[in-house]
Amino acid sequence: MTNKIFNDVKKTHLKTLGQYVPIVARVHGGNHPEFHEVAGLFDTISKKTKAASSKKPELAEDFSKLREITDNYTIPDDVCESYEAVYNMLAELDESYSNG
Repeated sequence: MTNKIFNDVKKTHLKTLGQYVPIVARVHGGNHPEFHEVAGLFDTISKKTKAASSKKPELAEDFSKLREITDNYTIPDDVCESYEAVYNMLAELDESYSNG
């Protein structure tokens, strides 16, 4: 059941994140250099998820690092809605993964 929840969330978010993350990194990376680490971890999560196909990938360490880097997905005050959307989608992906 839980793997189904993660699979549903990844279906809705991975493609959008794949579009948003590079743009947010380009626009906000100068003022928020930590976002480059977020982008790198997202790339890793995306690759591991695609490689695992329908199985649950091993992402616990990656999400742990994301929570640390983002201060549990706390959205900075000086960012756009796309940055906020990325953090919200990553948090949902993390939650769907972690609740399994």
